[in-house]
Amino acid sequence: MTATPVPDKASESTRTQPRNAQGDSGSPEDAAPIMRRVKQRLTSRWATAAAVFIAVVWTVPTFGLFVSSFRPAPKQIGPRSDGWWNFFADWQFTFQHYLDVTASSGSQSPNLSQYFVNSLAIVIPVTIFILVLASMAAYIFAWGKFRGRDGVFIFVFALQIIPLQMSLIPLLQLFTQVLQLPSGSYAQLWIAHTMFGLPLGIFLLHNFISEIPGEMIEAARVDGAGHTTIFWRIILPLSVPALASLAIFQFLWVWNDLLVALVFSGGTADVAPITQRLAEISGTRGSKDFLNPAAAFVSIIVPLAVFFGLQRFFVRGLLAGGLKG
Repeated sequence: MTATPVPDKASESTRTQPRNAQGDSGSPEDAAPIMRRVKQRLTSRWATAAAVFIAVVWTVPTFGLFVSSFRPAPKQIGPRSDGWWNFFADWQFTFQHYLDVTASSGSQSPNLSQYFVNSLAIVIPVTIFILVLASMAAYIFAWGKFRGRDGVFIFVFALQIIPLQMSLIPLLQLFTQVLQLPSGSYAQLWIAHTMFGLPLGIFLLHNFISEIPGEMIEAARVDGAGHTTIFWRIILPLSVPALASLAIFQFLWVWNDLLVALVFSGGTADVAPITQRLAEISGTRGSKDFLNPAAAFVSIIVPLAVFFGLQRFFVRGLLAGGLKG
């Protein structure tokens, strides 16, 4: 009678233990201690104290700008001018500066209304273009199969190191001489901002989408779903935090841009964004510098609304793909 060898328990457990994409054994529970340590460090006393200190240092100049926006013009320029902190000893304030930058009219007025609308007409389409194109490209790079995929992704990633200033003149010549786009139009600004924002957008979304469990993608393929169905039904709903973070960054970058706007807008009031008007609002030789604080606060209303509206997705999107598990 031949005895059948009993398999070793250690080897059996090794064979039955699940393996991750890299071939190493592990489970989703392995990431729990890492997340716990990260949470403890971010919520420690030293981390809290550092966050409060950074917030105070960052907020004081903004608060000073806010106070200056209500101070009369003689208190900001001229021989009677003094620091914004003197406002607490001399309670003189006015709302006239906000009225001047929002309600005045005329070709030489500092009115920001038209430029405010121009900025919205530039930023909203560009943000949508980048979110749609970057998410599609990131999905293909993460889960698509085609020859040269890694090389193309490295090339797209490397586009981030090209200085923006080097591409402005060639791109302007391409728009005007080859594509025959009308000068001083939204089309040039939309295409330029989209091209400059896509490399980073693809990289950020790729890091998130590549961490989606492969079992979900394979299950959808078994059920007969194609790339379109997988992208719209699985990838996009799970990528909301990353998309929200990218939307915040892209919205702020385009809203605060001045260089690209000066090159491609043509300098006309019909297309120029609010940043261009802020650069001109001081008037000749800085005679209207007292309007700058009020104009600056008018210009940050929309970015603040976007940030606070998407804040709950912000941290989740930033940490996405940073930890394995």
